[in-house]
Amino acid sequence: MVVQLALGTLLIVISTLIAGGGYLVMERMLTRNQRWLLRPPHARKLLFLLCAAVVWVLLIATASVWLWALTFLWLDVFITLEASVYFSIVAFTTLGFGDILLPHEWRLLAGMTAINGLLMIGLQTAILVEVLRRVRAVQAEGRDWSS
Repeated sequence: MVVQLALGTLLIVISTLIAGGGYLVMERMLTRNQRWLLRPPHARKLLFLLCAAVVWVLLIATASVWLWALTFLWLDVFITLEASVYFSIVAFTTLGFGDILLPHEWRLLAGMTAINGLLMIGLQTAILVEVLRRVRAVQAEGRDWSS
């Protein structure tokens, strides 16, 4: 049980670091394109930014799912990569179909995968809202991005 909790905690921390790194990359990209964002027309740019941010968030979530899937494969919990990825997606998104289950000795990791997914969905939603809020504020005021 302690090994499962320690491993699950480590994976959640790594997943959070991946999300944080992804946010920093997004922040740098926005800072680099500040002048373009400030020039009208704003509506099309905001729509483009929203779509780009959603794709970026999906890439970060996918990286977390792969982290869990590769860990399950490394632990020999699943025989195939497909089963490992499938279970990771189902658990990470908290769908919990139940058609594939973890062995008894690793079952705590299923709940920890779901907790990680819930945390990441909340974090990524907050990041999306913050990016859009900041861009709209900068566009509305015409001020420097870093302020």
